[in-house]
Amino acid sequence: MRIFIAGASGVIGIRLLPLLVAAGHQVTGMTRTPAKIAGLEALGAEPVLCDVYDADALRAAVVGFRPEAVMHQLTDLPDDAAKLPEAGARNDRMRLEGTRNLLAAAEAAGAERILAQSIAWEQPGDRGVHTREFEDSVLDVSGVVIRYGKFYGPGTYFDTEQPSPPRIQIDEAARRTMAILDAPAGIVEIVE
Repeated sequence: MRIFIAGASGVIGIRLLPLLVAAGHQVTGMTRTPAKIAGLEALGAEPVLCDVYDADALRAAVVGFRPEAVMHQLTDLPDDAAKLPEAGARNDRMRLEGTRNLLAAAEAAGAERILAQSIAWEQPGDRGVHTREFEDSVLDVSGVVIRYGKFYGPGTYFDTEQPSPPRIQIDEAARRTMAILDAPAGIVEIVE
């Protein structure tokens, strides 16, 4: 399958890429960070440097690859968990505007499948409202919403300890994502 991964250089994207390539999929991995291009190539992906907020460039990148599936693993979260409260608005923008742009690009490319990262816990207030809006936009195009538990393991906010449930070890989350590539439209939870 031809798979376009937006957010390929993120904590789960870098684990998914080698699994997808090893399974024989042709993968393009998108990042907005120039320094991460070489890492995506090393994992076997065709790298694309693009910002999801540049709708025209994103459309050209996705249409140019002609994917059968588009996987949305985009977030805009800080590396330091202590800064999460101040990152909410940026991540909401990613989930709403970024998702709109990615879904439009996938439609223009004729992608048959959309899979999008979400969370398996409720957020209060506007965060929860924005998460539901994001999920509804994916479901409205017959996509698959992947509700992950809180990631733990190397490179996550919980590097050496486990968070409260719902949770999932990051490498296990990537392996279980492989198993849902052909899941029917709807919501899939990946939790322990």
